[in-house]
Amino acid sequence: MNIKREDTRNIAIIAHVDHGKTTLVDELLKQSGVFRSNQVVQERVMDSNDIERERGITILSKNTAVFYKDVKINIIDTPGHADFGGEVERVLKMVDGVVLVVDAFEGPMPQTKFVLKKALELNLAVIVCINKIDRPEARPDEVIDEVLELLIDLDASEEQLDCPFVYASAKEGVAMLEIGDDSNSMQPLFETIINHIPAPEGDPDKGTQVLISTIDYNEYVGRIGVGKVSNGSIRVNEDAIIVNAHDPEKRRKVKVSKLYEFDGLNKVEVEKAGVGSIVAISGISDIHIGDTLCSPDFVEPIPFQKISEPTISMNFLVNDSPLAGREGKFVTSRHLRERLYKELNTDVSLRVEDTENTDCFKVSGRGELHLSVLIENMRREGYEFAVSKAEVIYHKDEKGHLLEPMEQAVIDVPDEFSGIVIEKLSFRKGELQGMSRSNGGYTRLEFLIPSRGLIGYRGEFMTDTKGNGILNTIFDSYGPYKGDIAYRQTGSLIAFEAGETITYGLFNAQERGTLFLGPGEQVYQGMVVGENPKGGDIELNVCKRKQMTNTRASGSDEALKLVPHKVLSLEQALDFIENDELVEVTPKNIRIRKKILDPKQRMRANKK
Repeated sequence: MNIKREDTRNIAIIAHVDHGKTTLVDELLKQSGVFRSNQVVQERVMDSNDIERERGITILSKNTAVFYKDVKINIIDTPGHADFGGEVERVLKMVDGVVLVVDAFEGPMPQTKFVLKKALELNLAVIVCINKIDRPEARPDEVIDEVLELLIDLDASEEQLDCPFVYASAKEGVAMLEIGDDSNSMQPLFETIINHIPAPEGDPDKGTQVLISTIDYNEYVGRIGVGKVSNGSIRVNEDAIIVNAHDPEKRRKVKVSKLYEFDGLNKVEVEKAGVGSIVAISGISDIHIGDTLCSPDFVEPIPFQKISEPTISMNFLVNDSPLAGREGKFVTSRHLRERLYKELNTDVSLRVEDTENTDCFKVSGRGELHLSVLIENMRREGYEFAVSKAEVIYHKDEKGHLLEPMEQAVIDVPDEFSGIVIEKLSFRKGELQGMSRSNGGYTRLEFLIPSRGLIGYRGEFMTDTKGNGILNTIFDSYGPYKGDIAYRQTGSLIAFEAGETITYGLFNAQERGTLFLGPGEQVYQGMVVGENPKGGDIELNVCKRKQMTNTRASGSDEALKLVPHKVLSLEQALDFIENDELVEVTPKNIRIRKKILDPKQRMRANKK
């Protein structure tokens, strides 16, 4: 017989990137007394990883729990970026309702639609939180209409359409049920969660069933499975059987060695957990997402949706440049292989394959951001390696026609830049599907575009819109191949001898294009030192010294002035390279090079 656990609520906070999910969770933690009143708490405390903190984005979903009036609210903070959509789909299996956060100015965006669609498909209760109502240009009334339109578009049920709206400023730490209410805390949001989100239910007398929805990894205890107890109860040192709905062959006997529940930002060890509890389980070495832990007398897997397939791939290679091994701690193929396969422990949307070449691994993910975050993490850990240009993963239909991944791109730009954006994206095989004026002199453009048309476009987009444009994309479907795209109109400037760059050599080289490095830097033959705006590759000597003669003309030795060089970030370097180039990544430097360093061999290969 099913019972409801009225002392528990399980919710996920979902939203488009940058609409304020993590800041909202901060306030819920603060106001429920998780921190002491005098404790200094860093902002966005849930974003624990360095890259999350620097970029202000959430990459991995996080679990936390707060108490409000004797009710334990388990909260999951989810990522907003499309590249980490796989995370969102799975964690929704653990909750009974969602708080959909929408920016009071931007309104619903592509990712809002994506996460909301997943929540509605799982029949979850929805609370809409209109956040950032303190923004000067906020337009909450219009945004509510847009959210309701979106719910209707997504075929929401009567109950789902009747969802409560809460207005909040997460930054100020206040929530209210009507705009202008006199509120100085998050209490209205807490009350709405308790009144509107159903309590978890299950049968405590049935056999145990726990579906693992996320995996945590810890150097000391190995893999930790996180999931919700759907039926029965789970105890430490009890025997259990692991099964998986997508893998009928899987059936292993295991023992639960440690069990934790969440409390604030900590995991607390418990002996036993009942229906509706969100638990973390350690001591099972090869536990995977989608596994169900059952008691031996009741073996029944819980179904879960398959994880979305990757759409983009890159080769990770052992660094073999002339400067290899000088800056990294881990440089061999064994190091590289171990690290990539270890990443699979926690990242489910990633695929790693060995290739015919033992020094090269094919890594596939959900998008450029997904892979660049992995590269950046490895670089900081002391790995040195090279990566190739990102390529999309093609499929074939029954008739053998080539299909490629297509993306929905929604772009908000100041009116004067809409022309250049339409021109550039049409050139990259994008189809304009909608165009509307929004307030404040902005135009919203909606495109359907091949994923490969977006590779390398973000940097160009920022330049074209003078940093004022917002570009959001989300995977749409596989569609027929759209034909060839010429990515780069510019060529590379290539160093043709090894040595240290000298001002004299750079001064002569800068007339040919934009340089990527300054004086006193190590270069080698075949390394890309700049960009040629006229197209075509040019080889230059940037280590050239001035010939010393004993005759001097007056004024000829005045200091040479160098134009400031362009320092490429990791993303810009990955965007810049062509198919015959690699990015060399070390803990200290990011360099670009030709795959074939020797100019004669390179010419032969190009002729072929």
